[in-house]
Amino acid sequence: MEIGSSDKSNGASLAVSWQNETRLAEQWARVRACLLAEVGEVEYRTWLKQVSFAGLAGDEAVVMLPTRFLRDWVNKEYGELIAEFWRQVNPAVKRVEFRAGAPSARPAAPDLAEPAQPALAATPKRQEPVSALDQRFTFETFVVGKPNEFAYACARRVAEAPATPGFNPLFLYGGVGLGKTHLMHAIAWELAARPGGGRAVSVAYMSAERFMYRFISALRSQSTLEFKNELRSVDVLMIDDLQFLIGKDNTQEEFFHTFNALVDAGKQIVISADKSPSDLSGLEDRLRTRLGCGMVADLHATTFELRYSILEAKAQRAGVEVPAKVLEFLARKITSNNRELEGALNRLVAHANLFSRQVTLDTAHEVLHDVLKAHDRKISIQEIQKRVCEHYNIRLAEMSSARRAQNVARPRQVAMYLAKQLTSKSLPDIGRHFGNRDHTTVMHAVARVTELAERDAAFAEDIELLRRMLET
Repeated sequence: MEIGSSDKSNGASLAVSWQNETRLAEQWARVRACLLAEVGEVEYRTWLKQVSFAGLAGDEAVVMLPTRFLRDWVNKEYGELIAEFWRQVNPAVKRVEFRAGAPSARPAAPDLAEPAQPALAATPKRQEPVSALDQRFTFETFVVGKPNEFAYACARRVAEAPATPGFNPLFLYGGVGLGKTHLMHAIAWELAARPGGGRAVSVAYMSAERFMYRFISALRSQSTLEFKNELRSVDVLMIDDLQFLIGKDNTQEEFFHTFNALVDAGKQIVISADKSPSDLSGLEDRLRTRLGCGMVADLHATTFELRYSILEAKAQRAGVEVPAKVLEFLARKITSNNRELEGALNRLVAHANLFSRQVTLDTAHEVLHDVLKAHDRKISIQEIQKRVCEHYNIRLAEMSSARRAQNVARPRQVAMYLAKQLTSKSLPDIGRHFGNRDHTTVMHAVARVTELAERDAAFAEDIELLRRMLET
């Protein structure tokens, strides 16, 4: 039959097919929105933006990636997460198949720049406490350092002995990407692996936004009793990003009563937010008071040492050799949060694998140019001195001292060299910043560093590392 035929039965079949295609495209858009909310923009853009939906084959959703490497990586790192979100938006989907290649044309899914539907955060049912939790987020993979060691210890204590007096509720707070969600997932995994009283520990984990979404849905469907009973029957309730309840008075009211019911029943509550309970303006006073009555633990901004350890651990788990100079460069440059830090390393490693290239400072600068966002800015001599001192582990005062020991004189010469290269200051001006030294001393330092860099590749790499960190 020709395409232009007016056969009604065939036309109806095509209409139904198109409706199904559109419905699946909308479901895929929801899965994508959930992935973006779960892993963050940087990690999503690095690994998941290129995933496309190819269609359903029975109870199996088929997704495509452009290369076999990306197919294998995404399947390994995000396969379970994608499958779980698919099951939540379409219960008929039992599993996901990952293929390499280009998908056939399909109805376009809504762009993620549009307002996304509430993320279907992991909300494990009773007897299935961690079905949608991220398998990467365990205590074993959490890198501990000074900024997060107290929060880590508190999380461990709750996982070992839920509802311990003084630790209920456990309130974790800190900025974006510092490890709050990682610790919450780690607690859930630990509890799921440790049966208590002859039965499995039931854990409900969800974002505050998801809590609100489910509460509103229960109101609309007149099923609030079922909603209350479901949440108040668990052993552990975990609510992520509580700040999203600010200004939502009805949802706060419901959460307050759920909170009280669980605590009174001796059940554990774990909460995370971007601020401490006392600083969460917009929450009801009675709720803020209850949140602060247990253990409050903050995760501070990461230090250079912790960022370096995180990168080192991630590279080791991935089985990829990344030079120490590159790890140091990333740890010093990307200081905002751990997600962006790990996302940058993922991109760098993927680029090296795809093009069979070694990971070097040059490739880091090339591949991560949009993350590093090099700025055309003025660099001060004081900034150069501080950075060089940090790199060589000497005191800032040594830049102006009269000491001539090699471990002090060489970094001082490097700082003079960089001051000449990166600032518009004259030689006499530079000398004045280094203990009123003569301009000939600066000239000698520049010549000496240039000579050493030409002879010693490792030293030249040091200079390049310092220059890039100062310029970007």
